[in-house]
Amino acid sequence: MHALFSYGTLQQPQVQLDTFGRLLEGQKDTLIGYKLGEVKITDEAVIKSSGKEYHPILIKSDLEEDTVDGTVFLITDVELHQADEYEVDDYQRVEAQLASGKTCWIYAAAS
Repeated sequence: MHALFSYGTLQQPQVQLDTFGRLLEGQKDTLIGYKLGEVKITDEAVIKSSGKEYHPILIKSDLEEDTVDGTVFLITDVELHQADEYEVDDYQRVEAQLASGKTCWIYAAAS
């Protein structure tokens, strides 16, 4: 199983159903050293699922005072690949440590 930190549209029930075919259960947690930005989505399937043309995106700051609240979901290998497919090219999946000490995957701004 993989821990995936979601701070945006992957927390929405419709996006979870469209992406994973099920609703996810998760635990609240906080990411440190990142702030939220915004990205315009052009993928019609992603816009249809989320209902939003603009999505939040993590921007690395390395400042302890910059935090983002979200939810950690445990997902399978197949579901991690499905999450990769959902996220557009503006995002890259990287490992990060949360305030709880857990290590997880996040989708942050691509370098």
